[in-house]
Amino acid sequence: MIKVHGWNGTAATLGMKRPSLEARVYELNGQGLRVSTAMMVQRYSGTTHFAQAVAAASGGVFIELPAAGEMDGDDLLAKWQALYGEIGDLSRTYAAATGDGVIDTRERADLERIAQHMHKTMKELMTLAFQVYCPTPGDQT
Repeated sequence: MIKVHGWNGTAATLGMKRPSLEARVYELNGQGLRVSTAMMVQRYSGTTHFAQAVAAASGGVFIELPAAGEMDGDDLLAKWQALYGEIGDLSRTYAAATGDGVIDTRERADLERIAQHMHKTMKELMTLAFQVYCPTPGDQT
């Protein structure tokens, strides 16, 4: 996250000097980075790296949901097509990985990466479907 604006820019945004930020990030001299500070750095950087790291450390995956707005059936169709492509990628990767009877470390990482991406696509697909086809309170007739 700090790479986006550099150490000095990030530290200045947080109202501290670079050595203070480094001490917190690297947990030097008994210091640490608070969750609220990490969230602020994440917002400032325009990334989701902190959320992704927390999810991965918890055995999960962070899924950024699409913003509410003008979505339609074409957006849903595009998500379905993306998911079909990812299923094909997973199938090909699985066939190649199991061809020798053993899934090695690299092959496992590839399979997990594709599966995590598919999970994200499915969650986005369902969110879009609900945004497009579920009436909001007050819109029901």
